[in-house]
Amino acid sequence: MEHPGFFDRAGPFSLGRIAETAGAELGPNADPDLQITDVLPLDDAGEGHLSFVDNPKYLPALAETRAAACIVAPKFVRKLPAGTTALKMREPYRGFAKAIALFYPSALKPRATGPAESGATQSGVHPSAVLESDVVVEPGAIVGPDVEIGQGTTIASGAVIGYRVHIGRDSYIGPSASVTHALIGNRVVIHAGVAIGQDGFGFAMSREGHMKVPQIGRVVVQDDVEIGANSTVDRGALRDTIIGEGTKIDNLVQIGHNVILGRHCIIVSQTGISGSCELGDFVALGGQVGLVGHLKIGAGAQIAASSNVRGDVPAGARWGGTPAKPVRLWFRELTILKQLAERKDVKIDQGEGGDGA
Repeated sequence: MEHPGFFDRAGPFSLGRIAETAGAELGPNADPDLQITDVLPLDDAGEGHLSFVDNPKYLPALAETRAAACIVAPKFVRKLPAGTTALKMREPYRGFAKAIALFYPSALKPRATGPAESGATQSGVHPSAVLESDVVVEPGAIVGPDVEIGQGTTIASGAVIGYRVHIGRDSYIGPSASVTHALIGNRVVIHAGVAIGQDGFGFAMSREGHMKVPQIGRVVVQDDVEIGANSTVDRGALRDTIIGEGTKIDNLVQIGHNVILGRHCIIVSQTGISGSCELGDFVALGGQVGLVGHLKIGAGAQIAASSNVRGDVPAGARWGGTPAKPVRLWFRELTILKQLAERKDVKIDQGEGGDGA
């Protein structure tokens, strides 16, 4: 059965209405009466859809998009493919945030379990929820409207399962965990305090202030995933955040919006993965690794603990350091620095108040 989604979509809206809302200027030969039905990423958009581009890294996707219209900076208008109408403005991301809010007005106030008058039972399970046999809902847990939970799954005390969340069979949701805007597979273990499906950190920054961008994607957690205590997985902005089959995530890990983790990855404690990163299968990140946004980490790559990754990593590579680089280069740098520091003929200026050399 196709999932109905977590947010109700308004519209359709005319291109003229969208341009007015976003504060954009319609491009030449634009039809202001053209009806737009939804907002989607460049590579998913098609007839009747609106998208945007703000980062030059996505210009190849812009060239291939089939979107009916696209919010762009004036310098990118000439790069639009034929058949895609331009909505020009200086701050496309800010304009797109306003367009998302037009289509999804409820997205800025996410629904978790529904208001008290919606009819939750005394046990905390909403009457519209569908629970298969042998599901255990411990005291103090909340199961919201339209939730579906598979056979043999346990929802521990204090956990909150939000509106329309689906959870597969033989899974475990730990104490005080929060699962909203998510589809959870079979045999998934989510430990205490995990937060899944909250807003991604999306703001259109400007001198006028930082405008919140509605996050209307989901989190998809595939089968046999384990997520450690107090880790967080943000829902996607437009597309889904995906945790691949068999991946194991340690405690205190942050996974940003639109991140895609491949199958059987290992993510160690205190790692932070910024938005829109893509990790291939069997990637391993040591403790306290940090990835900047929009990176691609190839299948089987390994990143040493406490590394900061600022560029794409090839498949099978082993990188480390800050900024991260191939480990052989990193080790050579460390060796040379150590040798240099130990040389007695090298004077080091320690500044006023130092021990001197």
